[in-house]
Amino acid sequence: MKVGVLALQGAFIEHIKALRELGAEAVEVRLPEHLDGLDALIIPGGESTTIGKLAVTYGLIEPLREFAQSKPTWGTCAGMIFLAKDIGIDRQPILGVMDITVNRNAFGRQIDSFEADLPIKGLEGGDFHTIFIRAPIATAVGEGVEVLGALDDGRVIAARQGHLLATAFHPELTADRRVHQLFLRLAEDRP
Repeated sequence: MKVGVLALQGAFIEHIKALRELGAEAVEVRLPEHLDGLDALIIPGGESTTIGKLAVTYGLIEPLREFAQSKPTWGTCAGMIFLAKDIGIDRQPILGVMDITVNRNAFGRQIDSFEADLPIKGLEGGDFHTIFIRAPIATAVGEGVEVLGALDDGRVIAARQGHLLATAFHPELTADRRVHQLFLRLAEDRP
């Protein structure tokens, strides 16, 4: 399994480490040609506006959109924003491939970041220790989107639509590799 990690900004090194621990070949993606030969892609957390601007600068928006339309793609935190069809503003470049509406920085400022143990559908072994850093939240999901995790108030923190996965939290910042394993299983099950 050869998995790319968008390496423009953010927590890409942590995702690469997690993938390699699980035996996947992990490569950094910075240019359109780096998508060639990949089985799957992770768009990491970071600053979504910066990731979008850099993706435009390096000619990655359309190649990333085409990749995500046909191959397994997972967005964490800023990556969740990048995958969404609706983020409430038009001036930020996004891929718009996953039928979710996302509220950026849903929990407020950096000081409002938090951690919580929460159930995530598809993970065995109990709750997952989630880390939210200026995190988004999915406020609405479209038809065909499966909610994998939500807060007590119903706000969506993890969702899947076919071969697309989005999490509002940062699994790569924990030693627990179950969400990465879930994504690799999703990628392996694709024809």
